[in-house]
Parts: sequence; C-alpha cells; structure tokens
Amino acid sequence: MQSPSPDAADQSSDLFAYAVLLRTLNRELNRSTLDFAHESGLHATDIHALSVIMDSSAGTDEPVTPTRLREELRLTSGAVTACLDRLERSGHISRVRDSADRRVVHIVYNSEARALAREYFSPLARATENARSRFTPAELDTIAAFLRTLNTELAAHHKA
Repeated sequence: MQSPSPDAADQSSDLFAYAVLLRTLNRELNRSTLDFAHESGLHATDIHALSVIMDSSAGTDEPVTPTRLREELRLTSGAVTACLDRLERSGHISRVRDSADRRVVHIVYNSEARALAREYFSPLARATENARSRFTPAELDTIAAFLRTLNTELAAHHKA
C-alpha cells in the first residue's frame, strides 16, 4: 500500500474527518441504490427492505418475516404490507408460508431479481474490490473490525 499523505495521517485521528468520509460514502451508496430503485420502479424503502432480506438470506440470520422487517425498518404494519406488495408485484420477492406453522410467512428474495441486482451493482462491487486491493490483509482485517464495531455501536444507540 502507498504511504498515507500527511493530510491523511492527520485525518486518521480526527472525528470530524471520519464523519465527512462516512457521509460521503453514504451519499455514494445512496446514489447507487436510489438509481436502482428508480430504474426498477421501487421506493427507497423497498430497497432497504431488499437489503434486509438479502443480508438475512446469506445463511447467517433467521428467515425474514413481515414482523421482523417492520422492526428492522421501523415501519407500520400497513407500510410493510404495501412495501411487500410492491416487491412481490415487481418479482423481487415471494412470500412463502412456514411448513411447521402456516400462520408464519417467510420472505424470499427471488433468484432472478437477485441476479438483476447483482448485475446492476457490479460497478459497486468492482469499486469495492479495487479499493480492497490497495490494502494488505492485515489492514483489511482492521478496516472490517472498525466497520463491525461501528455498526454494533450504531445499532446499540438505535435500540436504546
């Protein structure tokens, strides 16, 4: 990796500089997701819902239910129903009844829609990989630890 510029070294301990970097990253990510929402005829809330569903289907979480989605997104039951109706009509998700308890509905991200999102967000994936390639494995471990810790801190703040 290249050695950091003097300005970058100063920023490493400056909370405001971190805040600016995080807001800039957030704007860039929002720009991509809002463009995807617009091109797909979806609302921003629908994209947030898809990200919860996608992240949960990675095998590390319990299946997403409308109740869990309501809690994660802090929406009303009616807003979640409207969101799921839009996502189902557009082919992004399916609602599947639990085999053990038919009252429970699981939300599944359809594979065709997942492939569409993967294709759309491939520039983001390439940019992420390009950025990652500039760091050593040890530096990437530190970056990942920072992001995990920041996410944990933010989640704790929101649950309080």
